[in-house]
Amino acid sequence: MLSKKRPDGLLIGVNDKVSYPKAIGLGLQHVLAMDLYIAPIIIAGLLSLSTENTSFFVQMCFLATGIATLIQTGFGLKLPVVQGPSYVPIGAIAAIGGKLGLGAIVGSLIPGAILIALLGYPMKIFAKTVRKIVPPLVGGTVIIIVGIALMPVGLNNIYFAEGTIGQNVIVASIAAAVLVTCMVLGKRLPRFGSFFRLVSVILAIVAGSIAASFFNPIDFSPVKDAAWIALPSLMPFGKPVFDIGAIITMMLVYLIILLETTGTWFVVSQITDEELDEKRLNRASFGEGLGCFIGSLFGSTPLTGYSSNAGLLAITGVGSRMVIMASGVILVLIGFIPKLSAVIICIPEAVINGIFGIVCVAIVTNGMKIIQPIIIDDRNMIVIGVPILLTIAVTVLPKEVLATVPDWANYLLSSGIAVGALATVLLNLVIPKDKKAPQARPAEAVE
Repeated sequence: MLSKKRPDGLLIGVNDKVSYPKAIGLGLQHVLAMDLYIAPIIIAGLLSLSTENTSFFVQMCFLATGIATLIQTGFGLKLPVVQGPSYVPIGAIAAIGGKLGLGAIVGSLIPGAILIALLGYPMKIFAKTVRKIVPPLVGGTVIIIVGIALMPVGLNNIYFAEGTIGQNVIVASIAAAVLVTCMVLGKRLPRFGSFFRLVSVILAIVAGSIAASFFNPIDFSPVKDAAWIALPSLMPFGKPVFDIGAIITMMLVYLIILLETTGTWFVVSQITDEELDEKRLNRASFGEGLGCFIGSLFGSTPLTGYSSNAGLLAITGVGSRMVIMASGVILVLIGFIPKLSAVIICIPEAVINGIFGIVCVAIVTNGMKIIQPIIIDDRNMIVIGVPILLTIAVTVLPKEVLATVPDWANYLLSSGIAVGALATVLLNLVIPKDKKAPQARPAEAVE
């Protein structure tokens, strides 16, 4: 069901019915535009995993992502949220695995996932905590921080992808330009606008891949070499080792990830015009923890609501839970069929990250929409501006510096999102509010 004019601005609403073929096609866009294999590949490189183990690790992350997406969209948050490996714990996982072995990674992930689930149910304290420490000012700023922190990730992946920098920039620019063109046509063309918005990502990927093939033929040999079927296994990297220090560290990391994913929920809520009430937030925390727990059993990394896919909702206008659940099913299938994951990995990095850059822009602007009604006085300027500054500072921090600081600081400074999000929460709690000053502009001023 398509609506030409909806109050939420979507073409397909959260609970609108979609035919199965259309749901699969639209869900495939979310899967193809995800960079979910990048974080696992980075972790695998830091842990010096073999090529075979790296491939299996990526496959398990696809499987865990699909299961977690179905959990969160089906009965957790019940909003169109795609789960994926978080960038936040990369430094911590590498440090724990390097010092204590792969078993210690699993042993540190399981308790943290259980903690996140318990905060939602049966403890039911997550929603109250969010209401207190994550008001719209904080939520909007965290979203902006996520978008800003991810921009250099996409740009670096363009610059250092296979091929020359010039070629990669051209390819990424073509993919991004096609996506932007589809977005503009989607708003301007009365009859075909919906079509261009719905297929914008697919068209951008196809155009970018064709452009990339003119410079270097796309290598599909990994598809030929990959097996058709590979069954997952529990604890693929050995029995869990429970180290107290690693567990405490990862619990802190999980809380930061939860703050990151809460920002994504704010984005999705803003785009879909769906309220984040206490019941929904507590279900979301439980779903997040359950997804991470199941993922850790299969050897995956901690999962989070993917901001890039939330940005795609705004770009395509497709907010259907059914479409996102189709994405979850596709991801689960990819987890069982290595040839499918190999096909996605064959898409040139420059193409994916050209699209990713535009998605980051959508994330930042949606964060701005959340804080738009808030009056930016001196206090709010500091709460918004200083965390953004710290996020950029950590993002460009030379890697050599991380080797000179204690482990706990290394874990934290490995993520600009973590530093920026924590700074936002702390500054909002510490800096006193001016009770006499209005907290938001009148509705007329906002419009």
